[in-house]
Amino acid sequence: MGELFKLSSKLKPSGDQPQAIDSICKSLESGSKYTTLIGVTGSGKTFTMANVIARLNRPALVISHNKTLSAQLYSEFKEFFPDNAVEYFVSYYDYYQPEAYIPQTDTYIEKDSSVNDDIEKLRISTAGSLVSRRDVIVIATVSCIYGLGSPDDFKNMMIPLRKGMLLSRETLAEKMIDIRYSRNNTSFERGVFRVRGDVIDIFPAYLDSALRVEFFGDEIESMKKIDPLTGDTLGRLDRFDLYPATGFVTPKDAVERAAVRIRAELEERVGQLERENKLIEAQRIKMRTEQDLDMLLETGFCTGIENYSRHLAGRPAGSRPWCLLDFFPKDTVVFIDESHVTYPQIRGMYLGDRSRKERLIEYGFRLPSALDNRPLRPEEFDAITGQTVFVSATPAQFELSVSDTVAEQIIRPTGLLDPEMIVRPTKGQVEDCAAEIKSAASRGERVFVTTLTKRMSEEITDYLRENGVKVEYLHSDIDAIERVDVLRRLRMGESDALVGVNLLREGLDVPEVSLVCILDADKEGFLRSSTSLIQTAGRAARHENGRVILYADNMTGSLKTAIETCSARRAAQAAYNESHNITPKSVTRPIESPLIKRGEKLENVERKSKGEIAEIVEELRREMLACADRLDFERAAVLRDQIKYIRDKCAK
Repeated sequence: MGELFKLSSKLKPSGDQPQAIDSICKSLESGSKYTTLIGVTGSGKTFTMANVIARLNRPALVISHNKTLSAQLYSEFKEFFPDNAVEYFVSYYDYYQPEAYIPQTDTYIEKDSSVNDDIEKLRISTAGSLVSRRDVIVIATVSCIYGLGSPDDFKNMMIPLRKGMLLSRETLAEKMIDIRYSRNNTSFERGVFRVRGDVIDIFPAYLDSALRVEFFGDEIESMKKIDPLTGDTLGRLDRFDLYPATGFVTPKDAVERAAVRIRAELEERVGQLERENKLIEAQRIKMRTEQDLDMLLETGFCTGIENYSRHLAGRPAGSRPWCLLDFFPKDTVVFIDESHVTYPQIRGMYLGDRSRKERLIEYGFRLPSALDNRPLRPEEFDAITGQTVFVSATPAQFELSVSDTVAEQIIRPTGLLDPEMIVRPTKGQVEDCAAEIKSAASRGERVFVTTLTKRMSEEITDYLRENGVKVEYLHSDIDAIERVDVLRRLRMGESDALVGVNLLREGLDVPEVSLVCILDADKEGFLRSSTSLIQTAGRAARHENGRVILYADNMTGSLKTAIETCSARRAAQAAYNESHNITPKSVTRPIESPLIKRGEKLENVERKSKGEIAEIVEELRREMLACADRLDFERAAVLRDQIKYIRDKCAK
């Protein structure tokens, strides 16, 4: 096999990247199932992963725990592998309200969602690449463990188009409808085709350009790549493979067979509910299912079709659904980024999904087979994935225990050291913190302060302000747009410090921060575990004067572990710098332009750059999902509408 993956970068592995790359490659080449890469913040873990992929010359899946980090990884890998298929697979919902039933109030919540067409395009592109080539790198969130159509059906229902082939215009139109394309002669958008005389224009659901197929009788005379807006010819084609407009497609005969099985299950379920004297539930499931069956047989689709996936796929009860992982070849390497967060998320999805569906089944809203439309169980994920590399600055004990090889990457290309860890008593901690903030501000530096509760963060902020400190607080009650502006004001020096409960979240790598003050550091728990303490300390790792002050009266196990870990890394980094004559220099990056502030007119959004608009939309989306998680659907709907307005406004 020739060289498939071509890494394009002016950078060369440096520091301890070469030994980490060698160690990981040797582990994978020897057949190890699990390997771990421990890489400190700023050490170039993504570059290491790219080098491993290039050296092994095998397809790769990189899983991250949220869309923001996935988008960042996708951008980086696209730059590293411009000649290969780097794909992006995340949940395509801008807004998602799952179907649910609350028996206490007899409230049925119908499924409601807003699908992002751009993300849907990328998902279909991912499936198309995986069934047609090997040089594929997919960046995904945990949505990759959720149900998807069969890879065989997706591949078999692809329509091969060749110049000169015998194929009538009517037959092509019928085939496209089978793979979920719709005919529309007025609105030409992704997933749509239009017919004009002997010409069919097709807008593939996974591309930005369209295809024009010209017929001479029952023969394809020519094919052109065209601009979907202007119709201008962008190039001529001799062949084109048209993939389905969705990742979930089912042949007609499979739908008909599934309908028989669905009816049989319905009869059995109705009989069971009637025997239990649940007549309302029996009538409800009968009406809902029969309506779905009518739609399935007539159009091949119905709302909530995924709940019948077991029957459509012909799978036995209890079996796992198809998912994106089934599209990959067996020798794929899986990288789980930020594994201390991502892997527990993967393992926890199944039970949460099941509890919601069991209630829908109990009260006659869904058939029992809906339970088989689900994310993978932990053991199923482990069985279906091949060789796996856990990547984190603070891997959990599980990852370390199952890994045959643990590679460390603690040297930063910038020469920056892990911040110095200082322990001080809790008595007078707020007053001491105020003095440290003022001292840092006099040098043009910034400070993060972490507390244990939202209320405490607000009260400490008020106290610091009263004592002449320019400070703001940041926690989950601050809306998405304001959070970005709070950080911007900190970077610009309009405030000198930021107080929050959990400042570990992505996007808080502020280069100007030289000090992190951790109040009540000896209160054991999630926010003061060794992992959290090390991650929090990393917020000061981008400044040459980085320090962390831990206010504690007792030396807990977590404190001791965090201090020992950071001190050992700091010593190794300093020794490397000395032997290679490296002088650490703080990271610098430009300050972002302001986003939309609360109260600012949305009409002004089109004046912003594409990057700013993308950041605005992502922040709004994250707040929308957070609102949906806490059942604040009214606020989530408002945010959904704002996202749609911004996209529509900027598309003009």
